[in-house]
Amino acid sequence: MAVGIKAGMEKVPGGLMLIPLLVGAAIHTVAPHAGTFFGSFTGALFTGLAPILGVFYVCLGATLDVKATAYIAKKGGTLLGSKIAFAAIVGVVLGRFMGEAPISGGLLSGLSVLAVVAALSDTNGGLYMSLMGQFGRNRDVGAYSVMSLESGPFITMLILGIAGLSAFPWQALVGAILPLMLGMLLGNLDPSMRKFLAPAVPALVPFLGLTLGLTINLTALWRAGLLGLALGLFVVLAGGAVLLLADKLSRGDGIAGLAAATTAGNAAVVPTIVAQANPAYAPAAQSATVLVAASVVVTAILCPIVTVLWARMVLKQPAGGSREAEAAFAADLHPHLDHVPADTGEAALRAAHLTVLDESPADGPQAEDRTMATDCASDARSTNDPTSRRPQRTVGRDQKRGEADA
Repeated sequence: MAVGIKAGMEKVPGGLMLIPLLVGAAIHTVAPHAGTFFGSFTGALFTGLAPILGVFYVCLGATLDVKATAYIAKKGGTLLGSKIAFAAIVGVVLGRFMGEAPISGGLLSGLSVLAVVAALSDTNGGLYMSLMGQFGRNRDVGAYSVMSLESGPFITMLILGIAGLSAFPWQALVGAILPLMLGMLLGNLDPSMRKFLAPAVPALVPFLGLTLGLTINLTALWRAGLLGLALGLFVVLAGGAVLLLADKLSRGDGIAGLAAATTAGNAAVVPTIVAQANPAYAPAAQSATVLVAASVVVTAILCPIVTVLWARMVLKQPAGGSREAEAAFAADLHPHLDHVPADTGEAALRAAHLTVLDESPADGPQAEDRTMATDCASDARSTNDPTSRRPQRTVGRDQKRGEADA
């Protein structure tokens, strides 16, 4: 009899990362010396976060395509730049008052610049794709291919340096982004390498969570209650307002901006990696990890609510209107969206109602019928909600129809 372990984990926001993290934290709290006691491969799990992350970022980098269309580059670049700029401004302001160490007492005990910057500077890709698959244009989903560049500790390190806090040696900065760049090189030179490495991304996420949890003592969790909630609210409301404005200024409708106002599950590993690169941040690392993990859950719950409310305001046309019937041309989409964002698991594309088929040979009979559809026709027929999901469209059919009209 099968037990739905994976399905149950995916029902929790960021569950593939957070549940193993909590399991690891429970083990570390009850038996902190278990790794030394068992040694061998079991002991390696207690200390193997860095090598697992290295492999993870190589595989993630392989999913990124440098051949993004102009629209995707503009949309993704706008959201990525705005998110980084806002995190940098917040980091500079907080850095003037707090320094590298966390606040040691009072209601804000445990809060640090590291926690805030890490929570602000990495987007929950699966949630963004899901929301944009339902309320945005198909090509807006592809903008995440550009936003994926924020994954990892590099952006956080860069922002902390801009904030005037303890800097990182150039070797640490370069080393933080090299695995991602190596993966991009492999994936863009050889599409077969992309298909080979991409499936490893979701498989590595639970191991990241478990290994990270094995460095956390659960006694630190009580501090993350209201403070973690406040951090999540700040990411969604303050960060969302900035991203909404940036999206509107770039002639968007603001939906993509709000959908990007989240914290990625894999952002929880950033404080630990930053502390390893610069010991000045070590006192803040554990509390920052817990706060960022709390922000992951809060933003995953609150962001869809805010985005849906905004979408109902801006999508005035009836179901089946011009926006919903927009053709999903292949040129508008990231051509390799069959990868899975780091913080979600393979349910991301199903949630986004997107299906991307494997590429057929150029001279094969299926080359003209590659399909990228929004699989929600039944919902669109059954409701007049202006935010209804779009009916199914196929790339091949729409392109042929356009050629016939011409």
